[in-house]
Amino acid sequence: MSALLEISNLQAGIGDKAILKGLDLTIQAGEVHAIMGPNGSGKSTLSYVLSGKDGYDITGGSMQFDGQDLADLQAEERAIAGLFLAFQYPLEISGVTNMTFLKTALNAVRRGRGEDEMDAASFLRLAREKSRALGMDDDMLKRQLNVGFSGGEKKRNEILQMAMLEPKLAILDETDSGLDIDALKIVAEGVNAQRSPERGMLVITHYQRLLDFIKPDVVHVMANGRIVRSGGPELALELEKSGYADYRGNEAAHA
Repeated sequence: MSALLEISNLQAGIGDKAILKGLDLTIQAGEVHAIMGPNGSGKSTLSYVLSGKDGYDITGGSMQFDGQDLADLQAEERAIAGLFLAFQYPLEISGVTNMTFLKTALNAVRRGRGEDEMDAASFLRLAREKSRALGMDDDMLKRQLNVGFSGGEKKRNEILQMAMLEPKLAILDETDSGLDIDALKIVAEGVNAQRSPERGMLVITHYQRLLDFIKPDVVHVMANGRIVRSGGPELALELEKSGYADYRGNEAAHA
């Protein structure tokens, strides 16, 4: 069976700056992978390149997602194919309610897949069901998208979007950033509720504490634009104790 995500020797950057320098990664459906590493190692760049963010140039290697070449797909086509990115810093959009944004996004994906749009009543039932599971009241659905939201509310909103869109691969870029322990638990519960044999997840984080709540199958260490070590959940515990000093040395050696 082919992998859900197969990245081979990926090289990418911005302008003349190389950031990803020969990265290899394979994720099977049903697996949760975590990527840890020092600042500047290329973790967020990987999430942006996978999701199709403008401004990044792919200079080598390949990215196969569910049998498709991601390089051939625009960002919206990647979303339709089933790829989802939860941002480290979710955007605020004034004048657009959370409900309108969710409905527009969901129906755009459904149209792209050749499915019927969801009617208003069915959508409202689904949105309320998913939001309440994340501890969000109905008023949050009526508010402008992320405007005036706390850090925890913004992250829960990202997980709500994931729950509504039901992607094949979810990329969570530092979802724990800025969260207190209570908000972290709620967000992690929402993520865990989305785990399934058909869905893969890539969790990007600096800290092991998130992985206490979202248990990964595989943990990778990223340095200097490459994955330099992989292991089980115990690798995250090792990093929590020893830090990234050994891997910063790796970056200096390859700079």
